[in-house]
Amino acid sequence: MALFVTRRAAAVAAALAAALAACAKQPAPAPEAAPAAKVATAGAELVKPINVANLDTTCAPCANFYQFADGGWLKSATIPAAYSRWGTFNELEDRNQVVLRQVLDDAAKNADQAPSANIRKVGMFYATCIDSSAIESAGARPLADELQRIARVGTLGALQDEVARLHLMGVNALFGEGSVQDFKASTQVILIVVQGGLGLPDRDYYFRTDSQTAKVRAAYSDDVAQTLQLLGDAPEAAKASAGKIMAIETTLAQSSMTRVAMRDPNAIYHMLTRAQFDSLAPNIGLARLLAAWNAPAMTSVDVAQPDFFTAASGLLASVPLDDWKVYLRWHYTHAAAPWLSAAFVSEDFKFQQTLTGAKELLPRWKRCLTVTDNAMGEAVGQAYVAATFSPEAKARALAMVKNMETVLRGRIDSLPWMSPATRAQALIKLDAFVNKIGYPDRWRDYGTLEVQRGAFVTNYFAANIFESHRDLAKIGKPVDRFEWGMTPPTVNASYNPLKNEISFPAGILQPPFFNPNADDAVNYGGIGAVIGHEMTHGFDDQGRQFDSRGNLRDWWTAADAAEYTKRATLVEQQFNGYIGLDTLHVNGKLTLGENIADLGGLKIAYAAYMLSLKGKPTPAPVDGFTGPQRFFLSWAQVWRQLQRPQALQRRLLTDPHSPGIWRVNGPLSNLPEFAQAFRCKAGDAMVRPDSLRAQIW
Repeated sequence: MALFVTRRAAAVAAALAAALAACAKQPAPAPEAAPAAKVATAGAELVKPINVANLDTTCAPCANFYQFADGGWLKSATIPAAYSRWGTFNELEDRNQVVLRQVLDDAAKNADQAPSANIRKVGMFYATCIDSSAIESAGARPLADELQRIARVGTLGALQDEVARLHLMGVNALFGEGSVQDFKASTQVILIVVQGGLGLPDRDYYFRTDSQTAKVRAAYSDDVAQTLQLLGDAPEAAKASAGKIMAIETTLAQSSMTRVAMRDPNAIYHMLTRAQFDSLAPNIGLARLLAAWNAPAMTSVDVAQPDFFTAASGLLASVPLDDWKVYLRWHYTHAAAPWLSAAFVSEDFKFQQTLTGAKELLPRWKRCLTVTDNAMGEAVGQAYVAATFSPEAKARALAMVKNMETVLRGRIDSLPWMSPATRAQALIKLDAFVNKIGYPDRWRDYGTLEVQRGAFVTNYFAANIFESHRDLAKIGKPVDRFEWGMTPPTVNASYNPLKNEISFPAGILQPPFFNPNADDAVNYGGIGAVIGHEMTHGFDDQGRQFDSRGNLRDWWTAADAAEYTKRATLVEQQFNGYIGLDTLHVNGKLTLGENIADLGGLKIAYAAYMLSLKGKPTPAPVDGFTGPQRFFLSWAQVWRQLQRPQALQRRLLTDPHSPGIWRVNGPLSNLPEFAQAFRCKAGDAMVRPDSLRAQIW
């Protein structure tokens, strides 16, 4: 019986996916009222952030809302040559970069006279990055010392030391490591070691047999060989080295966990004593690594993927030392290539083109802006916040968060499928949410970062070393509750289950996500649904496994956990039925957490919007669309995007987020609120049958 239900659900999902992928060319229903020129709220005139020219009114909203809401934009927009995709996020990032460029240009011009030490370092870092003449003149010479060090490796111990050095420099050699809160004792900061060492985006790229993936593998091998030739290797020797590197990486990939398997937090938590780790993977050389990193004293380590480290240790014994030196030489140069002379940059970009489909390289100032933000983001962010994010905007965003927490509390309180015991724990977790809005309350200290005139790649690695030491120094110390994981200009938002916190950098608190001059419908459909999305992550299939203090602990009754899984399975099956590219489907397991968060975020944000109208007159329609309709239009415009096929394939294989069309049509087809707003009926493509409609939070 269960098997039959599963197959039937999959068949229905596929049929609905096909219906939503194309738009039945039936006209949209007539607007609710005559177009209104502007929105009036509390006596103030507000702008209209939803452009009706972006609509496709030949498509019924109940047939394919993504096409209805974004079809005009999809028809007129193009992907800029230097990009692999283009959408609302990219548009906002571009606007933010204009502000940041002015900040960085000023800092670069006045680097020696800047009153702030941080700004002097920012200016010097950016100035050396945009100095193309000096970079071209230096060629690969800045790599010479480290390449010679690699060439001198003559023992396993020396190899372990070199791996440790490269890790500090941010080079992905063999595996990865960092500090993390202990999953089951979240007040403690511990060391975690994780699988890594691959040059391709994911383990599956080494094994998939489709033509595009085979093309990517060939391009990567060619990139390795061509880059090694730029270092002076003869063509045949470089080709042979590429074969050795591919052999090592393929073996590492075979023992790597899949992205889906790693979504289970229990599957990547294995606390081992140092002696246990040495027994598991004796050739990794943990003691030498810790000494080289100058890491704090520790007695245990979280080994995320034990099987991987057993395999990696075996490889260190079986693969000739000379092959490992070739491998390290490549990964070091690969990390440096984007910041070297034009020949290296061009070769590196040639491979990236195969992965992303981008037609040309981003201008140098954009590349340098991004790497500067990555290196000294909070120093850059202070100036960005001063130019773009007012205290009033922060207060309004925080008020929205509080309003939505009230709504979520009410929803949890009234869930018919949840028992009182589980509900009590869920409410405790919600009340413990920490909200971070805009920028840190305490800015990061970059005092020990050394930035010098000269070759930029030297400053690039120095910044990585600074960050590695800063990260490892946290081990054994109290958790820093003030620390942010994103820089203020970042166009993104996040939920951290270990800190039970939601973060919204100033970068995303801009139009079209958040617009102080827009009506509430637009803001709740934009940033409100994003806020609700991050809140729901606290209760998605991963987040629900952590308690209010960030500990991995089962606080659910068995019956409630089973009911949750049944409801989440409907979401998984729904998205499994969606086609992303050609015959490649969305991976419902990989994207489950994000899809649950979209669904919950929309439900919460819509209810919060309704709550914000309590006691107020019903807002007049704008351009013929009611407030509820504008709420859903706002959500749809956030996720409009064009993607090149190469980039889309990569994201379908590696990205836990669904493509834009399904982030719109997928959750909305589950919402009675959407159907009511646009007068959709049972049988319409945008209305899922009751038996398949996903409802969790």
